[in-house]
Amino acid sequence: MYHDKAQVQRAADQSLIERGVELWVYRCEFCGCWHLTHRDPQSSYRHVPLNQQLKPHSRKKGYKPRRR
Repeated sequence: MYHDKAQVQRAADQSLIERGVELWVYRCEFCGCWHLTHRDPQSSYRHVPLNQQLKPHSRKKGYKPRRR
């Protein structure tokens, strides 16, 4: 977690030089700080709404007990 873009960009550049690992910089929409990721945000990240990333649910409304 970094507080400014210049600082996080330096860390990403240093990682590439020292370890050969390419990291991308992004600003977190939740905390507002800057973070590093190993995933390219342009190609691999798609935002899926929270209610759609879980298994699909029935469209039925309410509860109807089974008859025996």
